[in-house]
Amino acid sequence: MTDYFEFKANPKMEYRRLGRSGLRVSCLSLGGWLTLGGTVKGDPVRDIIKCAWENGVNFIDTAEGYAEGESEREIGRCLKELKIRRSDLVLSTKVFWGQGESPNSSGLSRKHIIEGLHASLERLQMDYVDVYFAHRPDPTVPMEEVVRAFNWCIEQGKAHYWGTSEWSAHEIEAAHHVCAKFGLIAPVAEQAEHSLMNRAKAEGEFLPIYESYGTKLTVFSALSGGFLTGKYNDGIPEGSRYAVHTEMDWLQERAKALSSPEGQKNIEKVRKLTEVAKGLGFSVTQLSIAYILKMGSTATVIMGCKTPEQMLEQLGALGAVEKIDKEVEKQVEEIFGNKPGPPRQWR
Repeated sequence: MTDYFEFKANPKMEYRRLGRSGLRVSCLSLGGWLTLGGTVKGDPVRDIIKCAWENGVNFIDTAEGYAEGESEREIGRCLKELKIRRSDLVLSTKVFWGQGESPNSSGLSRKHIIEGLHASLERLQMDYVDVYFAHRPDPTVPMEEVVRAFNWCIEQGKAHYWGTSEWSAHEIEAAHHVCAKFGLIAPVAEQAEHSLMNRAKAEGEFLPIYESYGTKLTVFSALSGGFLTGKYNDGIPEGSRYAVHTEMDWLQERAKALSSPEGQKNIEKVRKLTEVAKGLGFSVTQLSIAYILKMGSTATVIMGCKTPEQMLEQLGALGAVEKIDKEVEKQVEEIFGNKPGPPRQWR
């Protein structure tokens, strides 16, 4: 008998390589933004992580800035309580927005990248993370300094890989050039927003970096902040992120946009997509996630969940992927009409 909470691979789950690395992550993963340590605390966090683990999810993503560090604390506590074996788990965190008002408590200086990781590991109760992401680009810091700082973290055994988040294709290319010039370890993945509502970057701008560097995406907001679930079709429901997070101006702007003519057009698109999903025997949530999962650029889609039930519905997207044939693609593309063309040359 083992004291560990044994990991059992889900036969429906695909475990994909993260870029050109040897690391394999579940194609559906669990994220900590807004929910874990934020709107969800205590035992419910443990229940969500337990549900993920029991269903073959081996990758959990968080960040130093999520809920001012509480996301890392809650995840670390629950992983310890559940006795999840560290070698079975793929864990990532991100650096950019630290705590405090010191001029060096945020950004991508060598000082903050290294000290931020030490603080994250303390909150997570871990000796290392598997992937350490630069949560945003920092044009005020030389790229060589950024790259060397992430490499130092890897060389010290504090991280196994590093990646970028919300970087442009040009910035990712610049990082790879520095790595090639000095023989340094390059980023393996980019964490990017990608949904049927937001496609220009993932399906357009990034095409050259997929080909040149084998970059893969850890996708967030595949449901466009919940919009593609249909929950906002008839207004803003109580308990939704638009209703709860009134302190986030950009979220409130999205909420206001729902009543605009463009917002109403988008709601009609969701209604049409819902009918396509029903015809396949799936929910609009599941079809929306499956469409992004089917993309060759996707390593994993990060799920945001407030309950195990929400997670189980999103996990149902695994069965929808194989239903997306050319006819379904045609229907979806006719609804949204936003598939980007070839990117402009930026080399």
